[in-house]
Amino acid sequence: MKDRLTSIVIVGGGTAGWMTAAALAQTLKDSCAITLIESDDIGIVGVGEATVPHLKLFNETLRIDEVDFVRSVRGTFKLGIEFVDWGAPGQRYIHGFGAIGHDYASLPWHQYWLKLHMQGKAPDLADYSLNTVAGPLGKFMTSASDVPAHSPLAQVGYAYHFDAGLYANFLRRYAEARGVKRIEGEVVDVALRGEDGFIESVTLKSGARIAGELFVDCSGFRGLLIEQALKTGYDAWTQWLPCDRAVAVPCEKAGPAVPFTRSTARAAGWQWRIPLQHRTGNGYVYSSAHVGDDEAAATLLANLDGRPLAEPRVLKFTTGRRRKVWSRNCVAIGLASGFLEPLESTSIYLIQSGIARLIALMPDRHMNPVLQERYNTEATFELERIRDFLILHYFATERRENEFWKYCGNMQIPASLAAKIGLFRDSGRFFREGDEMFALISWVQVMIGQGIVPRAYHPLVDRVPEAELLKLDANVRGVIASCVAAMPMHEQFIDRYCKAPVAA
Repeated sequence: MKDRLTSIVIVGGGTAGWMTAAALAQTLKDSCAITLIESDDIGIVGVGEATVPHLKLFNETLRIDEVDFVRSVRGTFKLGIEFVDWGAPGQRYIHGFGAIGHDYASLPWHQYWLKLHMQGKAPDLADYSLNTVAGPLGKFMTSASDVPAHSPLAQVGYAYHFDAGLYANFLRRYAEARGVKRIEGEVVDVALRGEDGFIESVTLKSGARIAGELFVDCSGFRGLLIEQALKTGYDAWTQWLPCDRAVAVPCEKAGPAVPFTRSTARAAGWQWRIPLQHRTGNGYVYSSAHVGDDEAAATLLANLDGRPLAEPRVLKFTTGRRRKVWSRNCVAIGLASGFLEPLESTSIYLIQSGIARLIALMPDRHMNPVLQERYNTEATFELERIRDFLILHYFATERRENEFWKYCGNMQIPASLAAKIGLFRDSGRFFREGDEMFALISWVQVMIGQGIVPRAYHPLVDRVPEAELLKLDANVRGVIASCVAAMPMHEQFIDRYCKAPVAA
């Protein structure tokens, strides 16, 4: 096709840049020249070391061997996220990946659990998921092929923890082996075409000029192309997500790595803990209007498991999104497209999603506006639905001990989130909108975990005789318990299958 793209320029490296380069190289093969520009003098954010299960599909699409990947990035496995002190001080729950119970007679399992729990005949919801039982016990395994297909062990839902810098390097090797050209340099000027305002080229500090037909902005918060050059505008969501800073520091590993991320509520935000094979990643996401940088750093340092391995690093951000993620001949991916705090480990997922959307709507050199419009519509929908899920954590809380938590618990939430909460409060129902990222099992676990208790259950539950329901309940919990008992410890699994070599 004479109008097909022949050149793509990616500005910025890091996780976003090299994920984009690797995926485009695998998809386009030799049909398009792909150039990535990055500067060693510009650091990457590098705090997104926890993922969601979707990354497994991304790696599989690139035909990356999982064992090689985990070893290379010194990774561990993740069954979910443990939330500590979020609903109220002293409370904890796990948002686990994978199924809850066993759907029955056209209803999701949590509806039957609601009836038994209201009668005092059922334990916590966490007892009905392989992930939320295995995680606190430190157990893990990938899906087994030698068990019945209906067994929970045949369909273990998991994600990864890893060193984001090592993952970027891993993908750089992958991309360069498939023809991606890397240029070291800092972009100092962006030239726009006079007739349509498209990006024509970028100029580096060295004076080199790099031209292209499609530009991908992976320059992080700066939005070098999408904002500084094309001035698309930005919608801030700080009225709902008031945290605007994070302080991050790695620390020495202390004990076996647990197979889950931990998020602990603090006075003005929350602290993450991400266990890797060689260290632990830590950070405190906070509102600078409620706590100073020095106090936030001191709080983080006082709550580490081991000796800090670096000085705390403060990152500033504004939660929100670009008004156009695709403008003219430029698509922004990663932090250049917007920012949502990593409370539910969505940062790398949004990179992956943006790449998949670009491939699905890959333009020719004419950049038909209908493709751009569809891309931006889908991106906006996805970001707003994830935004609502994050707001839920702050809003659905009994914490009122200071001005930060009072604000969060009393804020005016988006109508889209209010509708979901209202429906769930009524009778535990949830309806997924389109292709939004988080499905029923996620919303149910977080709402129940943070104290949103439905006033009733689905009326069709009563069509199942109670004796039958109690038997089914005991069977579900028994199967989960026996499967967890058969699982190895997380650290043992890693040592046996994907232990990273000891660093020199």
